[in-house]
Amino acid sequence: MRQDGRLARMIHVLVHMGLLGGRETSERIAQMLNTNPVVVRRTMASLRQYGIVESEGGRGGGWSLTRPLKDITVLDVQRALQGETILDAPLSNDHPSCPVERAANAKLQHAFESAEQTLEREFRKVTLAEIGEIAMASAKAGKTG
Repeated sequence: MRQDGRLARMIHVLVHMGLLGGRETSERIAQMLNTNPVVVRRTMASLRQYGIVESEGGRGGGWSLTRPLKDITVLDVQRALQGETILDAPLSNDHPSCPVERAANAKLQHAFESAEQTLEREFRKVTLAEIGEIAMASAKAGKTG
């Protein structure tokens, strides 16, 4: 199963932006993430649609946060990047008339819904400011992460 690392990567970028307090260009963010600026612009556009970042073109332009880190939760970023569903239940539809497949799908669906509720609750609790505070405390203590 392919894993999507955009959530962790964009939280990393957004916390840096918040701590540094300025604008970042797509090119600079692409360097930070070792990716292409086109990918960054596409991803940042999703965050802009959810009101997390804004962009300004031209010389001195770039991406900036629309609100302080304390007002952005992990759930906000997740929703901007992936929509309403955090986990998709990988159900089988090869044999829809099979009672075993239907029973397995029902149990899997229930488990994924339960896990989704737990993740949503936890993501809602964590702000990007908390992540920044942990990072700064770690940096002051001389630890790298």
